[in-house]
Amino acid sequence: MRRQFLIFLLSSCVSNAFQLTKFLDYWTDLFRPLPRNTKEGFVPDYSPENLEEFDFIIVGAGSAGCVLANRLTEIHDWKVLLLEAGGNENFFSDIPIFAPFLSLTPMNWGYNSEPEKRACKDLRGKVCFMPRGKVLGGSSVLNFMIYQRGHPEDYNDWARMGNEGWSYSEILPYFKKSENIRIKALKNSTYHGTGGYLDIDYASFSSPLETAFKEAGEQLGYEWNDPNGEKVIGFSKPQATLRKGRRCSTSKAFLEPVRFRKNLKISKYSTVMKILIDPNAYQAYGVEFVKGNRRRQVIARREVILAAGTIGSAQILMLSGIGPEDHLKEIGIDPIVNLPVGYNLQDHITFSGNAFIVNDSNLCVNDLTAASPLSAAAYLTGRGPLTVPGGATGIAFSQTSIATDLSHGRPDIELVMGAGSLAGDLLGILRSLLGVTDQWYWKVYGSLPPEVRQRTFAINPVLIRPRSVGRLMLRSSNFSDHPKIHPNYFDHPDDIRTLREGVRLVEDVIATKAFQRFATRLHSVPFPGCEEFIFDSDDYWECAIMQTSITLDHQVGTCKMAPAGDPTGVVSPRLLVHGVQGLRIVDASIMPRIPASHTLAPVVMIAEKAADLLKEDWGRYSQL
Repeated sequence: MRRQFLIFLLSSCVSNAFQLTKFLDYWTDLFRPLPRNTKEGFVPDYSPENLEEFDFIIVGAGSAGCVLANRLTEIHDWKVLLLEAGGNENFFSDIPIFAPFLSLTPMNWGYNSEPEKRACKDLRGKVCFMPRGKVLGGSSVLNFMIYQRGHPEDYNDWARMGNEGWSYSEILPYFKKSENIRIKALKNSTYHGTGGYLDIDYASFSSPLETAFKEAGEQLGYEWNDPNGEKVIGFSKPQATLRKGRRCSTSKAFLEPVRFRKNLKISKYSTVMKILIDPNAYQAYGVEFVKGNRRRQVIARREVILAAGTIGSAQILMLSGIGPEDHLKEIGIDPIVNLPVGYNLQDHITFSGNAFIVNDSNLCVNDLTAASPLSAAAYLTGRGPLTVPGGATGIAFSQTSIATDLSHGRPDIELVMGAGSLAGDLLGILRSLLGVTDQWYWKVYGSLPPEVRQRTFAINPVLIRPRSVGRLMLRSSNFSDHPKIHPNYFDHPDDIRTLREGVRLVEDVIATKAFQRFATRLHSVPFPGCEEFIFDSDDYWECAIMQTSITLDHQVGTCKMAPAGDPTGVVSPRLLVHGVQGLRIVDASIMPRIPASHTLAPVVMIAEKAADLLKEDWGRYSQL
């Protein structure tokens, strides 16, 4: 048993006040990425020699990079280098309910947006926090583990935009290929796969709130369904990337089983500065990176593959001279290929901050529940409240009246029910993650006694089909400077109206008999800055939404996939960068339009398909 968990278990056996003190005392130690031993899956580190040659160099060991490393090294005579800026996962990151806390650790790149006009207005610094994984497994280590693919027409839209090979019928086999569905009722479903590397399961823990959520959906006319099956709209328990009650990141799923392949080398703590490109031949031939304060260059005999994510891949491309010509010249970079890199930024945003009070503290999972000895002991057997993915106990998809451009059955709003709420954040950790100030917290929830705050939960609406589009730009020509991120949330007026209807749907859910048997009520202290509006009016909710809405960490689109001749495209339908040979992008940045989904599942699918594209392009067999 790991030392960190022993500390956590022992501290949970004492008084409540002492529990919290010990938790904070060991905070740094708990999150320090300690190496695992070989039996537990420690991934060995490799330091390439300067100018060492590989067939393929993959930049980023995240949700896509781990999949690619696995599939490309199936070809035994291909030598593959995987570069990752971070290190190993740690024991604490395995615990599903603690997902919100991981963004406060060095495993997060620590990106922030630029100040937004219509969002994050009352958060710290008036900017939106944008966590991205800097660790083996990338954002699959930080996310809430929900596995959801979106609607089939999301991908048919991609194909209708000229991206041949990306229709739903063509990509469904890749979703299934990666999947090892462990939910007994779904094992024979034509929409799910078994035997893949990525385990998909329900949390073993169920609360009375989950039953109420199911009944509320039925009382409102919704089915309790499989959101990855025939119908997306409906209510359900979250399917999650879980393995025996613990997080199943892409590093665990795809990288650890093949970490000793002789043709795979993994270099951790390696930050890529730029791609090496011959400006005359327009040929990518390697990568320059820094590791341990030492710069190195490595050579790719076949291809460089960017899998650094929507922010990282766009930044590296522009630092390498591929991007909007005027922008690159402005910051002192000689442009090589003029492409619209950084445009088409899209994201899902969720309205957070509301809390619903119930009459029984046993219904909710709060700080003290998570720190209890019973919870700790149950976790050792893969059960109990610590196995709840990010605290999410229910999800639902619906179509609002704003979605006049969508066919029936395509959702534009999602509800995520949490086992606890911001009001119950006694430690202040969730506040730090969301960017909520202590002043805001105490003004809204300070009037509630601590025991009341501990019997609250949340249902947050998520805008899953945004119409607003943002942009990512370089801050400077220095690779260590974070880029400027302009999400442009709520620029399109339909977005805030859709999210407001999501709030109304939450109110409908709470008003059902299923929830009213617990005397469920919304805490009605108005948000700061919105006191001038009548509480619960449309104007009030629009104000509140702009004050505290946050990203769901689903940024996509900055290196848009589009066919040749489309001036908005950065990569082809085969994910090759337009105008540059030997350079491909495989991550969420290539999505031309954001699907109505949590983005892990689509990214893994993209990587599975990309691996076959690479094999086809280099004369090898397909694995599908």
